Amino acid sequence: MVRLLLVCAGGAFGSGARYLVSTWAARALGPAFPFGTLLVNASGSFLLAVIMGVAGPRDPLTPEVRLLLGAGVMGGYTTYSSFNWETLALAQRGSLSLALANVSLTVVVCLVAGVLGLFLARLLAG
Repeated sequence: MVRLLLVCAGGAFGSGARYLVSTWAARALGPAFPFGTLLVNASGSFLLAVIMGVAGPRDPLTPEVRLLLGAGVMGGYTTYSSFNWETLALAQRGSLSLALANVSLTVVVCLVAGVLGLFLARLLAG
């Protein structure tokens, strides 16, 4: 139960941070392009890689802190960072074909799911 609460608390913080970064980017850079989403995804990917990358023999993060920051804060901030880290981890393990499959499948499957969701929403709306 403590682990769940750590993820939930971190997720609330990460969601708030995503909102602040996205709205700042829209004001500073304009709304014509989703710069906020790009900034959140890039910074989240960087931060999760740092969090996960410190693991090793002298890991300064306890499992609880890693859960709070990784699954909680970064999960609330952006799930793209998880996709990015998992793809990088596959590539680092030498599974380049699986890394490329993850990228390809994620992009295609998510776009198809979005199209189907939009179709269903329009069908339900009449």
